[in-house]
Amino acid sequence: MVKKKTCVFISGQGSNLKNLISRSRDNNFPIKISLIISNNKKARGLFYAKKYNIPYVLINTKFNNYENKILLNLRKHKISFICLAGYMKILSKFLIKNYKKKIINIHPSLLPKFKGLNTFSRIIKSKEIKAGCTVHFVNEKLDSGSKIIQKIFFVNSNYDEKILKLKTQKLEYKAYPEAIIRIFRYN
Repeated sequence: MVKKKTCVFISGQGSNLKNLISRSRDNNFPIKISLIISNNKKARGLFYAKKYNIPYVLINTKFNNYENKILLNLRKHKISFICLAGYMKILSKFLIKNYKKKIINIHPSLLPKFKGLNTFSRIIKSKEIKAGCTVHFVNEKLDSGSKIIQKIFFVNSNYDEKILKLKTQKLEYKAYPEAIIRIFRYN
């Protein structure tokens, strides 16, 4: 199997990144993480880039031409697939157009509900009985691309944001690899 050279974009802890690195070491998993991009030099996820000897690039998104720098690095490393894993920056139409149907994201809600930020507090305020995560293709609209997979759990009325986050992350670690396998199974 020829693995797809993949870049993971991160901004924070990198727990989904760690999970994807672990899964990508399996010979039957369809991607190889060849680059990590972060817009946060303090992202704890960069530890995994260093630990597993994966090239990484820090991108200062305050500069106007930062997406050109991203594209140059993606081309330099021959990246053909992108996974967003807690990347807290909206991608421009320019970047999405260059990687159409080649960028996926994981979101901590059952989309189309609770797009954007502060998901867990919004779930609690709405007294939802179900929560979960969604892996979807990235398009020009925030958290609106076609769904690849959703994982669901039932919400207990005594759950707080911390419990919701932990339960959601547990599902994310299953959903993200399953979605990647599903995408490449038919390609």
